[in-house]
Amino acid sequence: MANYFNERDKKFTLRLRELRDTLPEFCDEFFIGIEPLTTPMTRLYYAYDLRIFFDYLMQNVRAFRNYTDMLDFTVSDLEKITTQHLEAYLEYLSLYEYDGKEYTNGSKGKARKISTVRTFFKYYFNHDRISSNVAAKLTMPKQRDKEIIRLEEREVSRILDVAEYGEGMTEHQRKIQRNTRYRDVAILTLLLGTGIRVSECVGLNLSDIDFDTNAFTVTRKGGNRAILYFGDEVAVALQEYIDSERKALINRCEKLAPGDTDALFLSLQVRRISVRAVENLVKKYAVEAAPLKRISPHKLRSTFGTNLYRATGDIYMVADVLGHRDVNTTKKHYAAIEEDHRKIASKVIKLRDSTED
Repeated sequence: MANYFNERDKKFTLRLRELRDTLPEFCDEFFIGIEPLTTPMTRLYYAYDLRIFFDYLMQNVRAFRNYTDMLDFTVSDLEKITTQHLEAYLEYLSLYEYDGKEYTNGSKGKARKISTVRTFFKYYFNHDRISSNVAAKLTMPKQRDKEIIRLEEREVSRILDVAEYGEGMTEHQRKIQRNTRYRDVAILTLLLGTGIRVSECVGLNLSDIDFDTNAFTVTRKGGNRAILYFGDEVAVALQEYIDSERKALINRCEKLAPGDTDALFLSLQVRRISVRAVENLVKKYAVEAAPLKRISPHKLRSTFGTNLYRATGDIYMVADVLGHRDVNTTKKHYAAIEEDHRKIASKVIKLRDSTED
């Protein structure tokens, strides 16, 4: 049986091979060297970023302006790049043109692309292919802490009601909603009730679910498998969808694609639902439930993490359930709730009995 994540990684690998053919030949050493330590998705993003970097060098650095193709670069050319060139590249990333299209980057986008360049130079320096690592001197863009957007309790109820009953939606939207309401409620309930990532959600197979123990297996970031648990509300929503809409879709389809036969969540075309489709359905229902907030599947994950932390006060539990490798990542996201706890703590301790005469 085809595995969603294996098929996804296969697509990334094939696309990476296409991109590597457009990059300098010496880059092959880099991609082969980091293969055991990275995922196909990470390597693909590296290739995209390096393509932009070499294009920048040809267009903006005098030493390379006579180069007509990225394939003209050799590893010795890395010695010609200075810290000043890299600092100028950082500024360039704010607004640039590539392949006829205009692009912009905020601090997050800049940080990722600079991280790629630093990893690239570090690899060749550590393997004695260049004499110095100028990229190590480059300061990473300052990351501003974003406000954590999440749904409040009444908004959680509201988004589930909209998905189930179609309240506030147009007639066209309700026509679609009537055919997918059990699936959509199941997806929203699962995301809100377990905090899994959208990729983990679309990658679920029916065989991953065990209703006897209310447990399911997910493939985490990096490919690790983990067993998670869900509550009765999630169980009911999943079972209703499986027994109704999913069964009807399977019965009307003569033959499913190999990667879709065991898929838990199906589209109306009887294919495994995509990440984009889940993002769109969350946005569609959230507009009615919380019109002033930009809600995505990740915001539903934040909602779960917030609720779990408020209920337990255990940041390590939240980190484990969310699949964060570093608890500091979790702390950064839920620091505001720690302030709530401090406020509560200040009111719990009584120094004098106010009932005394």
